[in-house]
Amino acid sequence: MMVSRADDSLLTEWWFTVDRLLLVAALALIACGIILSLAASPAVAIKKGLEPFHFVERHLVWATAAIAVMVWVSLLSARQARRLALLAFIAAIAAMALVLVSGPEINGARRWLRIAGLSLQPSELAKPAFVVLAAWALSEATRRKDVPGIGVALGLYAILAGLLALQPDIGQTLLVTLVFAALFLLSGLPMRWVGGLAAVGAVGLGVAYAVLPYVRRRIDRFLDPQSGETYQTDRAIQSFIDGGFFGRGPGEGTIKSVLPDAHTDFIAAVVAEEYGVLACLALLSLYAVIVFRAMSGLRRAPDGFARLAVTGLALLIGLQALVNMGVSVGLVPPKGMTLPFVSSGGSSGVASALTMGLLLALRRWPADPRHVKLPEFGLGSLPAAGAAGAKERS
Repeated sequence: MMVSRADDSLLTEWWFTVDRLLLVAALALIACGIILSLAASPAVAIKKGLEPFHFVERHLVWATAAIAVMVWVSLLSARQARRLALLAFIAAIAAMALVLVSGPEINGARRWLRIAGLSLQPSELAKPAFVVLAAWALSEATRRKDVPGIGVALGLYAILAGLLALQPDIGQTLLVTLVFAALFLLSGLPMRWVGGLAAVGAVGLGVAYAVLPYVRRRIDRFLDPQSGETYQTDRAIQSFIDGGFFGRGPGEGTIKSVLPDAHTDFIAAVVAEEYGVLACLALLSLYAVIVFRAMSGLRRAPDGFARLAVTGLALLIGLQALVNMGVSVGLVPPKGMTLPFVSSGGSSGVASALTMGLLLALRRWPADPRHVKLPEFGLGSLPAAGAAGAKERS
């Protein structure tokens, strides 16, 4: 089927403006997730007394939903993306508050909500929505002195980080804090704000270490492996050794039979054991493509909001992937964080799709740098030739 530029439909405009390399990288990761679900989840399902392909079937359903969400969100204009982020953030925050009241307690934490027989983790959907809203508030703070953008951004962060800490979910809290600090740094605001945010993060981590026993145990075991049980991490590291460069072969791995979270938190170890370290590096390179491609040509972005939001969303995907894979090789304490697009789980898959959809929507800026004039990091100005399109996207 041929697509003509003369056609002024929404799909045609999307096809000629969407970043196809980012789209292909995301679809490749989703395809990898389906393949790895076939490799890792049957053994876990059997161990739980379920049908062998229970998790595979669920993964296929959620992967289809993720693709639909990603494409639909990528069709939105910048203004529509901000509105969607606001609605998603309000809904996710309300659900997170409900989790604290009625959510089931699993391993000492309340993070999940049961709706119509499905387990949902609202914090996963809150993260990309928060990044977009914080980017808008910080960009407005640099553009207009009469807008309390810094206060709004700090308020949004306090609400999300506070609810995450109450669950408690220290890993997600640290991830959100790192992305928010990067947005603060890149927004051009005074460094004292960045330093203050870093101090708050350090104090928060210290309080978590002192108050929450499981945080203290994980950090102590990471710093001194002899101080406690480290079976899961040790077994994951052994999978990289056993797999070597080329792996033991599809279906030949054993870690999926001994670790309960092999299809989620330790999916990278399954890849290493069955397909080899080279496959892990290929998987990591797909995340690198997303991060570096998203950040390439940021000076061509129509305004400061687009630059900040695209950077924050790319960092959200890249940092979460690094943390997940870092846990499997012992570089990071266990966090219970999934691998975007790849790990099993409906909330994680849809949240990754929402993140990528927002990234694709906000990354649809003019390809020719002559169309955009950027005198400073704040809102740029557009010549008359591109004014109509810029007005529509804002």
